[in-house]
Amino acid sequence: MLTIRPAADRGHADHGWLQSWHSFSFADYHDPAHMGWGNLRVINEDFIAPRAGFPMHGHRDMEIVTYLLSGRLAHQDSMGHAVSIAPGEVQRMSAGRGVMHSEFSASDDTTHLLQIWIQPNVRGIAPEYEQRAFADAEKRGRLCAIATPNGADGSLRMHADARLYAGWFDGPETTTLALDPARKAYVHLVRGALRVNGRALQGGDAALLHGESRLSLDAGQDAEVLVFDLAP
Repeated sequence: MLTIRPAADRGHADHGWLQSWHSFSFADYHDPAHMGWGNLRVINEDFIAPRAGFPMHGHRDMEIVTYLLSGRLAHQDSMGHAVSIAPGEVQRMSAGRGVMHSEFSASDDTTHLLQIWIQPNVRGIAPEYEQRAFADAEKRGRLCAIATPNGADGSLRMHADARLYAGWFDGPETTTLALDPARKAYVHLVRGALRVNGRALQGGDAALLHGESRLSLDAGQDAEVLVFDLAP
């Protein structure tokens, strides 16, 4: 089964300094039909005004991945990190038994990012932080593992039964990924156009897969895509 979720169907929050599109129920946006997919709980596409952001706040028992698309993000947390995140870099934070953090746009232009929450398979652990740059060449015409349970192939290490891949596809570039039909998969097209198992997606669209044994990506037009292999 493959279901398309158009970008326009997502929830939207306008906070002035923040424009956010929610793939799943979040904050004031509640849709019982979209509470998550497998152990994927949140994908928020955020546009943060220059020098604005989220003041210090807390999380517990969640794997949080930030995928930066443009601008620059300043991160501080209760673990002692004070870092900057640039486009092409990915941040993984395990909230564990509790962490406080803030995120502010450190750019004179709008900062554009995806914030992703995945439910962990362990609870109450010490919080952790990890950050890595993934070059476009690593993602060109293929699915590059950027977060996995064991940190395979240089990916970030999540405490979750999930694998997250990123790829760029254009023209004749194509790839396939074997899926376990008992699990779930989720495809989020960040930008461009792409065909997923023969179905056309545009930027912001998503494909939800269950009971499928194969994922096929082709017919890309400057497409940047994230693919999630998820616990059911």
